[in-house]
Amino acid sequence: MTDETIGQLDRLKHTIGSRFETRNPLRANAETTDMTAEAGQSDVAVSESEETQPTSSGSAEMSASDRPLGTPRVDDAVIEARDLDVFYGDTQALNEINMDIPEQGVTALIGPSGCGKSTFLRSINRMNDLIDVARVEGDLYFHGKNIYDKDVDPVALRRKIGMVFQKPNPFPKSIFDNVAYGLRVQGKDDDVEEKVHQALERAALIDEVEDQLDSSGLDLSGGQQQRLCIARAIATDPEVVLMDEPASALDPVATSKIEDLVEELAEEYTVVIVTHNMQQAARISDKTAVFLTGGHLVEFDDTNKIFENPQSDRVEDYITGKFG
Repeated sequence: MTDETIGQLDRLKHTIGSRFETRNPLRANAETTDMTAEAGQSDVAVSESEETQPTSSGSAEMSASDRPLGTPRVDDAVIEARDLDVFYGDTQALNEINMDIPEQGVTALIGPSGCGKSTFLRSINRMNDLIDVARVEGDLYFHGKNIYDKDVDPVALRRKIGMVFQKPNPFPKSIFDNVAYGLRVQGKDDDVEEKVHQALERAALIDEVEDQLDSSGLDLSGGQQQRLCIARAIATDPEVVLMDEPASALDPVATSKIEDLVEELAEEYTVVIVTHNMQQAARISDKTAVFLTGGHLVEFDDTNKIFENPQSDRVEDYITGKFG
């Protein structure tokens, strides 16, 4: 290992060193998952785009030959991928993905452009269903239920698994109505004002907008708009929040606020975040999955292990900037 490579690893170690000593342990919050077509008949997707199952979480088998390096199995898995393949037409975007995502923590997905990390993220709440040429093979379990079973309603699934996109996309409505939108669509009309206030508070935005809730969400700054979108996503109280590079278009100050918010959200929600920023992954995540070319998940482990002592030479080369 060259002196330059050692220096890069040392800097990453410094970034992640203290947070793993102080991070709160994950708190269990498993609940019955109701995603059948019958359960979702009256619901409307809040996103802007709008049979085999194990008996319990953690029971799905993972072939030893298809496991990535690291520790892809966890005891408190809320999401389990087994031999997951995703195709766009004839192009394979994901190749036999096997991994477990634990409850109430931050799991970061990193890797070079085009490696499939955003495709995997969109698979978790079936956003790929909205792409005509997309095809999914294999299994993806949420609380032990295969979300690609025929009796699973994608709309009901998205009530449990919310998503925040790379570019802030507030609706052309007031700040209040942006956050209240999902509550009203889902018929959760009780205590709307209180729930909106709580969501804005959790999104670390209430102090900045409390006196202008009737103003348009489009009038906010980029960072405020992204936090508004996060408030909208958590107002309906999902279990999982997916984030696709939520800070990539923001300045350093706004990015820092988003990172602080992600860590706070992980005390109540399971957060899965795609990022190109390895320092960001080191700062805020508990687990890190490294996707590399060809749609392969090469290594998945505790974040400190990935950045301090990766098992794969390819992962070490990526982390130290030799490629990607």
